Amino acid sequence: MITALAACGGKDNATTSSGGAETAGSDKKTETTDTGSAKGDGPSGKLVFLTNRTDMIGKQYDDYKKRFEEKYPDVDLQFEAITDYDKNVKIRISSGEYPDVVFIPTIPNADLPKYFEPLDDISFSGDLYFKDAKVQDGKMYGISSGASTVGIVYNKKAFEKAGITEIPKTYDEFLAICEKLKSAGIIPLASNFKDKWPLDTWVYDVPSIISGKTDHEMKRAETDTPYTMDNEYGKSWSILRELQQKGYLEKDVNSTNWEQSKKDIAQGNMAMYLLGNWVINQVIENGAPSEDVGFFPFPADNSGQYKAPLNPDFFYAVNKNGNVKAAKAFVQWMMEESGYEDFAGFIPVLKNKEPKLAQLAEFNSYKPQFLEAVFGDDTATAIQNKAQIDQQSMVQEFVLSKDPQKVLDKYDAAWAKAKKALGK
Repeated sequence: MITALAACGGKDNATTSSGGAETAGSDKKTETTDTGSAKGDGPSGKLVFLTNRTDMIGKQYDDYKKRFEEKYPDVDLQFEAITDYDKNVKIRISSGEYPDVVFIPTIPNADLPKYFEPLDDISFSGDLYFKDAKVQDGKMYGISSGASTVGIVYNKKAFEKAGITEIPKTYDEFLAICEKLKSAGIIPLASNFKDKWPLDTWVYDVPSIISGKTDHEMKRAETDTPYTMDNEYGKSWSILRELQQKGYLEKDVNSTNWEQSKKDIAQGNMAMYLLGNWVINQVIENGAPSEDVGFFPFPADNSGQYKAPLNPDFFYAVNKNGNVKAAKAFVQWMMEESGYEDFAGFIPVLKNKEPKLAQLAEFNSYKPQFLEAVFGDDTATAIQNKAQIDQQSMVQEFVLSKDPQKVLDKYDAAWAKAKKALGK
């Protein structure tokens, strides 16, 4: 999930607004009107959506405004985009001055009723993924804007150059195609090791693929030794270590560059990413023809059964003191009519909608077992914070260490000490 969130935002450094919406830090309260329209009792008045997608201001959002207002002519839809989204949204909602529709920041579910309106009364055309993620006292306060999975995004021309004609079904077969790519002078897998955040895949997603479960992060709270060589963490990081030792990653993993890697994948200098489907459109934007970009599930073992995590992106929420009627209409429209999930490269959260991205169709053709993200107790997060454990840094240490067992022992000791201090 964290990987998807880290990569899907815009790159602008300034707060951006469209249609006259207030910018971050404004003291002016968003005007709200919910008195019905001249054509009946439909949504009306000014409606502001606060988004992280600075890159869509003046572009796709202009189209969304036009189309939404054609359906709801009594609504004045405006968009406001900010960077450092989580931090700034928390400041805004704590002040009581925040727009009608926002993405939910990292706050406990117990706090959701303080700020947001329940969304259970929106009549969607089908069932939703992650509908239990933002629930408090039996009411739903958030709806995910999209879903992502994780697998191998690859350059088909690079595979062709290396003589690869079959998609690997097992880990041994995956190693074999890596060797072919290396022999052809192509870097098999772009790890973006130095950039660190791409290693989230090895912390969250590969352990899920290995274990067949998505609750491993929460389960850490049940033990003093959450990181062992023979559990999903040790097995996941051992795979990355093996790929590094065999020369299947960048030549110098301590000097990788995220932006450059997208160009290298697009040009075929590198062959693969192990990341979420959100990166597909970014590779295409860097020059790869869409038909040359593929996507298949990562075979983390030799079982021959593909598995893939299914993670949510940001969750829409409606300001309880805002233009509630128009806001709910907007959330429904974004989910059912906007086409945002196709633009963003997401899997639709509505289960009855098929993704239009060709690469997702390819991915689904391999019939992976999807492992839907689960949500619950945050005790493990409290222990991790108390222990000051940075799991991405831990992966880096593990991969480069001459004795990776010592790395696990060090962090397990810190974990046990923090767990005891918290009385857990």
